[in-house]
Amino acid sequence: MEFNKIIEGKSAEAWDIYIPNLSVDCVVFGFHDTTLKVLVTRLKEVDFWALPGGYVLKTENLKEAANRILFSRTGAENIYLQEFKVFSDLNRSDGIFDKFPDTLWNKQRFLSVGFYALVDFHHVNLVMDDFSDACEWKSIDELPDFMMDHRSIFDKALETLRRQLNHKPIGYSLLPEKFTMPELQKLYEIILAKKLNRGNFYRKMLRYDILEKLEESRKGGAHKAPDLYKFDLEKYRLALKNGLNEGW
Repeated sequence: MEFNKIIEGKSAEAWDIYIPNLSVDCVVFGFHDTTLKVLVTRLKEVDFWALPGGYVLKTENLKEAANRILFSRTGAENIYLQEFKVFSDLNRSDGIFDKFPDTLWNKQRFLSVGFYALVDFHHVNLVMDDFSDACEWKSIDELPDFMMDHRSIFDKALETLRRQLNHKPIGYSLLPEKFTMPELQKLYEIILAKKLNRGNFYRKMLRYDILEKLEESRKGGAHKAPDLYKFDLEKYRLALKNGLNEGW
């Protein structure tokens, strides 16, 4: 079916089921191969990329909408979600739907609530919808050209992630259950956009007593296999409640 017909057909239904003038945009972070990545989609017939997003049903609250939207894109459940900002500039969608009539649902003015989401990369199965011809992970250092204000939404999400690093379960949500100390340090370095001293980082992490050293190591490679750790979730949550209070 032609893209125009899909948009127009969905628009007619949208007026009946969604809350007017309210949308959700999600910045989905994943960590893989020592790289922080973000999930992006490409709208059919538009040479720009977008963050996963959608509208809020009249029967659900905002977080339910965000979870529904992300489940349809990733197949993942129990995703860590954090609301971080409302984006409300005039004419946010100018240029995307210009060729459509003014009665099109998507062409109305929308206030978008931004959520950042943290997922275990290995538990995600990417799914395309009727509006997209691509759904991919991109490194935060190699982002494509975004449509609308989605670059601003991403930038604010990353800024919020950096600010909340000592108070939210970011490491737990992005890393696999078992990880090495270099992997944890690399995650922090990417989010903070700075190099950290290995010895200092290790001492700080171990001082908080939030990591459990496992009786196993990461196999493979020519060098000594690094030790594996996992988070002691109860101690981790308590430490985050008080704040890690590190300047890094």
